[in-house]
Amino acid sequence: MPSAISIKGLTKTYASGTKALQNVDLDIQDGDFFALLGANGAGKTTLIGVLTGLVTKTAGTVSVRGYDLDTQIDEVKASIGVVPQEFNFNIFEKTLNIVLDQAGFYGMPRSEALPRAKELFEALGLWEKKDQPSRTLSGGMKRRLMIARALMHKPKVLLLDEPTAGVDVELRRGMWEYLKKLNEAGTTILLTTHYLEEVEQLCRNVAILKKGEKVRDSSVADLISSMPSQTYRLTVSTDPSTIQAEGVTLTRVDATTADVELTSAQTVTDIVERLTRAGVKTLDIQPTANRMEKAFLEITTN
Repeated sequence: MPSAISIKGLTKTYASGTKALQNVDLDIQDGDFFALLGANGAGKTTLIGVLTGLVTKTAGTVSVRGYDLDTQIDEVKASIGVVPQEFNFNIFEKTLNIVLDQAGFYGMPRSEALPRAKELFEALGLWEKKDQPSRTLSGGMKRRLMIARALMHKPKVLLLDEPTAGVDVELRRGMWEYLKKLNEAGTTILLTTHYLEEVEQLCRNVAILKKGEKVRDSSVADLISSMPSQTYRLTVSTDPSTIQAEGVTLTRVDATTADVELTSAQTVTDIVERLTRAGVKTLDIQPTANRMEKAFLEITTN
């Protein structure tokens, strides 16, 4: 099987002289959940634009599921679904009509499009809103509508450009669960996001762009493990200021919680075992900050 997305030497220089992408190579395997990260202006949206045919590349080759972007653009577009950053549907149109019109663009007959729309709307909690103008939807519901629209023609590759921007925590987590199921069913997903906890929760592999250049391409697990230390917050059975456990240095937060910093040579299990030997029960342990955020800042600010 060809890669879901294969990019070789991708370069984009705008007429102003701005080099948005510089010789980027990227290979995303079929069925992957892949994150594309970078600060604002790093080139993420330009890369998405090239993949969708909205931005003309300056140099390089791009293929989607084996279809060449330059010579098989119709096949490329049929292979992908796109959820852009900005809402780009008719706000006065009924929500159901928006996705049915999308199906029509791909030649899907109404007899097939209606049950497909119902399937997606029910999965995304939109069915009760099917006859309402899209302008009446909340921000989170509008995001879900764009996901439903992107999936109408059953694409094998889904491009998500900041899909949860402005969505509250509860709705975001519901969208995560849906995207996980979609990926597990075989859809390849390319995600750009500023919510780095999403990457840690959802993605298997990640590439980071910096000023148009790819500066990291690895598994999420390898990226996180490359960090030299990690701070965890413990909830313990006694006041941390009274604890004396060999090889454990605790920074007291309050009467039941403390922070501990682990080096790359230590594990959470090591700390818990040492505390147990000192007669202290560890009731809960959580990272104090998103590990992806620390890794991302380490790479992009140096």
